[in-house]
Amino acid sequence: MATPPPPGIYVPVPTFFLSSTSLDLSTQSSHAIHLAGSHITGLVLLGSMGEAIHLTNLERVTVVRHVRQSLEHAGHSGYPLIVGTATQNIEDTVVQLAEAQEAGAKWGLVLAPGYFASCATQDGIEAWYRAVADKSPLPIMVYLRHYPISIPLVKLTGAHISYHYPGVSNNVAIAPQTLAQLSTHPNIVGCKLSHGNLSHHAQIASNASIDHVAFATFTGLGQQLTSALTVGCAGAIDGLAGVFPKTMMHLFRLALSGENIKEVRRLQYVVSAANEMIVKHGAVGIKVAVRKVLGFGKIDGMRPPLTGGLLGGDMEWDTWRRVVGDMWLEENKLP
Repeated sequence: MATPPPPGIYVPVPTFFLSSTSLDLSTQSSHAIHLAGSHITGLVLLGSMGEAIHLTNLERVTVVRHVRQSLEHAGHSGYPLIVGTATQNIEDTVVQLAEAQEAGAKWGLVLAPGYFASCATQDGIEAWYRAVADKSPLPIMVYLRHYPISIPLVKLTGAHISYHYPGVSNNVAIAPQTLAQLSTHPNIVGCKLSHGNLSHHAQIASNASIDHVAFATFTGLGQQLTSALTVGCAGAIDGLAGVFPKTMMHLFRLALSGENIKEVRRLQYVVSAANEMIVKHGAVGIKVAVRKVLGFGKIDGMRPPLTGGLLGGDMEWDTWRRVVGDMWLEENKLP
């Protein structure tokens, strides 16, 4: 029987490039080993933060295989690896999942198909995911990006929910009821919710009709980690953890313990303030922060059209220096 990833903090790692045409596999493995050595629960390769849509299928396989082999050689045998997909048709998605499995992945994180978002029904989205799960050799997780805090009541058929931010999936939406139904598929083992609607997190992670041993709900936002854990989420897949892994793991463990609420609130504030940079700058912000804080990769290390680093350059980085510095102080406190 397929099982979900273990509870904890996962890093959606960036994909590193030597140039716009070649991968930087050395940096890719060094960053992955650093995160595993910092006791991060697992990694997500080739998600939206990893510029999945900018890679060929051959490059995808190369990255996954290289990271898996590097982790094994560094002593991290069996380390949890989740691999993202961002295709629109079922067969291509299944091919990418099969290739990911062969390269060493344990789970697939499947982005909702958004090309026809304006006319996609909840029944149609459910059918798409079930078709992928039926054929996938990997257990899969549903990946949903951004929709608003206030969402009108919907029906399972013909529902259309507006997003407050389009993210990377063209305003497609998946209702909590649809996710509850998808949770019954034996090869669908969880979801990642990269939006701020805590009510929807609760309607999935606290839903008594869902088997939460077989289906895990992860928030995609570290700035709401403690709240998400309170309503039953298994953890977070958080970009900031790629820069400050020890701090994010410490907050996760502290929040679960329930022993020092005052310290949890203090640390969550520090994390939330720093995560605002990721909210504003996305994958570009992560790549810049990884370089400036940890020394991995290049400032302008993205593929077109995401080239050029932060809009505003060093002046923009300076506006975040205090909150990033606060995170760095927290990181350095930890063994």
